[in-house]
This record gives sequence, C-alpha cells and structure tokens, in this order.
Amino acid sequence: MPQSRPIVAIIGAGEAPPAILAVAEELGRRLVDAGLRIVSGGRGGVMAAASRGGRASSAWAEGAILGILPGVDRSDANPWIDVALPTGLGHARNVLVVLAAEVVIAVDGGAGTLSEIALAWVHERPIIALDVGDGWSGRLAGARLDGRQDAAIERATSPAEAVALALAHLGERAWAPPAGSAPPA
Repeated sequence: MPQSRPIVAIIGAGEAPPAILAVAEELGRRLVDAGLRIVSGGRGGVMAAASRGGRASSAWAEGAILGILPGVDRSDANPWIDVALPTGLGHARNVLVVLAAEVVIAVDGGAGTLSEIALAWVHERPIIALDVGDGWSGRLAGARLDGRQDAAIERATSPAEAVALALAHLGERAWAPPAGSAPPA
C-alpha cells in the first residue's frame, strides 16, 4: 500500500492582523513544500491564509488542503480549500480538525483555537505553538499542562521552525515521493 502524505492541522483566529496572516500563509506554503497535507476549519483569517500559502506551493497537488467546516454549506469554505467537508457541528467540529491531523500547529487565536489546543492535548497530538501575536499560541508556547512533565506545547518562533518540529514528530511517517518523481521544492 502506498504511503499517504501526513496531515498537519493549522489552527488559529478567524480574523487576524496582516502580520499574523503573513506568518500563516508562509506556514501553509512550507508545509505543502515539505510534502504534507494541511487541514483547518476551512474558513477565514489564519485558515484562509494558510490555505492560500499551501496552494501557492510548487509542490501543491489537488487534495493537499482540507477544510472541516462548522456549517452545512460547502460554499462557506475559503477559495483555496481543495476538499471541503461540511459538518453542521459548529464549534464541535474542532475535534474533527484535531483528530484528522498527526500534528497540530497553532497560530495566534482566540477561544476556538484554545479549544482546539485543549482537544489536541487530550488526544495526545503533538502541539506546536507559533510564538506570535497576543493570542493563545503565544501564551501557551512552551507550557506544560495538567502537571505533565513528559510533554509540553512546543514553542516555534518562525514557520520554518514549526515545520521542522512537525517533520521531527512525523519521523518515518513523513511523506517521501514515489521512486522516479521529483521531491517537493
């Protein structure tokens, strides 16, 4: 059976300042450049910026960008989503975003992002928090929750560092192109 590309969740604010959106866009591009798929809540802000960045990657292929939507209308997805999955679950869809991924990367964010971070922690998904902005990713970067000494929310200071940490978590599961094909740029 061929190896499928791992999925990394990008979580963050539905509305964010331009500097945060630029970070999310670079993160999305770098993840797809590395041969990974990305999943998000599929709407605006950080989700749209990351999707746009993923689509701009020279390694982009149909199906690389997934959106798990809170509503029932597929057309609510941002225009860079390849596969839009309407759920009708509202914020409860956050658990699906987390469980669809092998690694979760937080970029800024408010209450919805905080819930996704908590769900990732409960479901033992590695969490990487970009230390940007005033949102939850910066506040929780490096934190140990529930008194656990065996795990922490990892701090990344740049999209490049976040991708390197994600690839380290994926290890052998990181995607490699089939024999004879060019690796992602």
